[in-house]
Amino acid sequence: MERAIFAGGCFWCMIQPFDELDGIESIFSGYTAGHTENPTYKEVKSHQTGHTEAVEIIFDPEKISFDDLLTIYWQQTDPTDAFGQFEDRGDNYRPVIFYFNEEQHQTALASKAALQATGRFTEPIVTAIEPAQPFYLAEEEHQEYYKKNPENFARNHARRAAFLADHWDQDHA
Repeated sequence: MERAIFAGGCFWCMIQPFDELDGIESIFSGYTAGHTENPTYKEVKSHQTGHTEAVEIIFDPEKISFDDLLTIYWQQTDPTDAFGQFEDRGDNYRPVIFYFNEEQHQTALASKAALQATGRFTEPIVTAIEPAQPFYLAEEEHQEYYKKNPENFARNHARRAAFLADHWDQDHA
C-alpha cells in the first residue's frame, strides 16, 4: 500500500470523490503541514497552528496509480486559487499535493505542468507541491462527513460543484 495526502479546501468535500474507488484502502480527514502536534478542528480554524485541512488516502498502486489519484484531485479543486477553495478562505484551506517520495514528487510536477499546458484555465496553476509532513486525524465527526450529514454537505459543496461542472464537463475536455 502507498499513501497520498491532498489538500483541496474543506476536507469534507475531498473524501467523497475518492471514497469508493477500486484500490482505495482507506481515506481520512485530517490536518497536516503545521507546527502544533495533534491539533483540533477549532485550533486549525483559528489559523494559529499553520495546518492545512487535508485527506490521507491509503491505496493499492496495483489497482490505482498516484497519477490516477492526481487526475481525480485536479477535478475537485480550483487550481488557480492559492488562498483557499470556494467559500473556504485562508491558509488552512490552501490546495496542496503532498508527496512521500521522489517518484510522487515528479509525477505531481508533471501532472501540474500538463494541466497548465491544456489551457483549461486562463490563470496560472498555483496548487503547491510539498513534501509530506505528519498527518493528524481529524475528530470523528469530520470522518465521512458527506455520509453522516448529507444536507449540510450538499449546502457546503454547492459552490464547488458548480465550479467543477463549469470547468470539467466534457465540452471543456
